[in-house]
Amino acid sequence: MKKWLWLLLVPPILAVAFVWAFPGKALQAEFARQRWQADATVKTQDVAGETWHYLEAGQGPLILLVHGYTGSKENWLPMMASLTANHRVIAVDLPGWGESAPKAGEDYSPLVQAERLSRFIQAQKQPVALLVGHSMGGMISGLMLSSDTALPVERVVFMSSAGVRFKENAFARRVLKGDNPFAVYQADAFVGFLQEFVFADAPYLPTPMAAYMVQQREIKKAFERDVFTQMRLGPQAFLLQERLPMIRQPAGLLWCDADKIIDPSAAAVFAQGLQHSDTRMLNGCGHMPMMEQPKQAAEFLLSQF
Repeated sequence: MKKWLWLLLVPPILAVAFVWAFPGKALQAEFARQRWQADATVKTQDVAGETWHYLEAGQGPLILLVHGYTGSKENWLPMMASLTANHRVIAVDLPGWGESAPKAGEDYSPLVQAERLSRFIQAQKQPVALLVGHSMGGMISGLMLSSDTALPVERVVFMSSAGVRFKENAFARRVLKGDNPFAVYQADAFVGFLQEFVFADAPYLPTPMAAYMVQQREIKKAFERDVFTQMRLGPQAFLLQERLPMIRQPAGLLWCDADKIIDPSAAAVFAQGLQHSDTRMLNGCGHMPMMEQPKQAAEFLLSQF
C-alpha cells in the first residue's frame, strides 16, 4: 500500500480506537468540539442553594434554553451557533440533571422545578427575551409562567412540549400501562429506543459511547423513575393544560411531524389554551428538532422577535 494511503487511513483508525478505548473522553471531546463551534463557555451560578451549570454564548437580548427529561444543556449545542449573532444564549442543566447531581430528599417535581427556574431567571442581569422549553422543559417553563405573571420573560416557545393531553400513540399507551419507555439501561436497548422513539433519522452512536451514556444514566436511575412518575402519572401531569390561559406571553409552538413521544396533536391543544400563539410543524424529524433540524429550529426561534 502506498505511503500516502496509509497517511489517510491512520487518523480515522486512531479516532475509532479512541472511541472504543475511552468512550467517556470521546463524548466529552465531541461536546468540546460543538462548544467551540458555538463559541460557548461552561459556567456555574449559585442561586438559592442550587449550583446551576449552563452554557453561555453571544451578546444581546437573552434566549434561555431549557432541556427535557433525561436531557442536558448539551442537547442545544447543534443549534446554538445559529442563535448567537445578535443574542446572548444560555442553555441550562436543570437541577438534578446533566452536571447537577440530585440531592437526597429533595423534590424535583415539575412545580418545584418551576420555582427553581423562576429563581434562576430572577438572578440574571437582564430580562429573558425568549424562553424555550423542550418536552419536560416546556412543561416546567409553562407552569412557571402561569404561576408568576410578573417574571421578566417577554416570549416563550414550547418545543415538543409535555404537559397536555394529546392523541394516544404507542409511547402514550405504554405509559398508561405503567411503563417508562425511557428506562433503558443497556447499550443496545438505548440505541433501539433512540431509533424507535426519539429520532426520525437517528445519528450514529458507537456502541461503547452508548454503553457509557447508559452507565451515567443508571447512576440516576431512581431519580429518573421518580421524576417520570410525577411528570407523566402524578397529579401535575396535565396541570399545565388547565393553566395555559394564564400565560400572558406570546408563544411559539414548534413540533416535528414524526414526534413519537409527544404526538404533534399536542400543538393544537397548546394553541387552543394559549392567549397568543403561532405554530410551526417541521417535516421529517422526531422529538428533538434542535438536534435533527437545528437550522430550521433556530430560524423559528428568531422569527419570534
